[in-house]
Amino acid sequence: MSTKIDEGPWIPKTRLGKLVLEGKIKSMDGAIESGLPIREHQIVDALLPDLVDEVLDVNMVQRMTDSGRRIKFRVAVVVGNGDGYVGLGQGRDVQVGFAILKAINAAKRNLIQIRRGCGSWECGCDLPHTVPLEVKGKVGSATVVLKPAPRGLGIASGESIRKVLELAGIKDVWTFTRGETRTTLNFAKATYEALKQTATIRGLK
Repeated sequence: MSTKIDEGPWIPKTRLGKLVLEGKIKSMDGAIESGLPIREHQIVDALLPDLVDEVLDVNMVQRMTDSGRRIKFRVAVVVGNGDGYVGLGQGRDVQVGFAILKAINAAKRNLIQIRRGCGSWECGCDLPHTVPLEVKGKVGSATVVLKPAPRGLGIASGESIRKVLELAGIKDVWTFTRGETRTTLNFAKATYEALKQTATIRGLK
């Protein structure tokens, strides 16, 4: 799925955005290496035009106010290019479509670069198809542990976890989970947090 909206000409407000628009930073690798935060989703649009988005969760949120009951939709979205970049975001709005767009833009601003490798002793192919070592993420009661797996194993996990891993570019992995299985969003967040840990590892593809 891919969702975009015409927002008119982009006028960057951040230093990183200006460097991208001026052509001084031409790749997502360069943007990450600059150390500057991604505060504008247009930066990702310019550097990773092939990004794909997937809706993970849609919830209706009700709130009582002095003027009566107000309803908003809360949407969680994961974005990724299937080749080492992934982001997770949430958005709220009275209309589902706008909530999705807000979530997509938030996910782009939360984009991270992950490290992949062949950390399984059963494989040794030296190709970047799994996590380089065991990593763990925890959000609320949900805990996700990712362990290196040999090529061909695939991803055996719940839907939300699998979507995050696929868009990140992980093809094979052992997954272990603990917590309340109904908390779909928390498992996706925990997976994202686990993948974040791989970004601190150097010398891997």
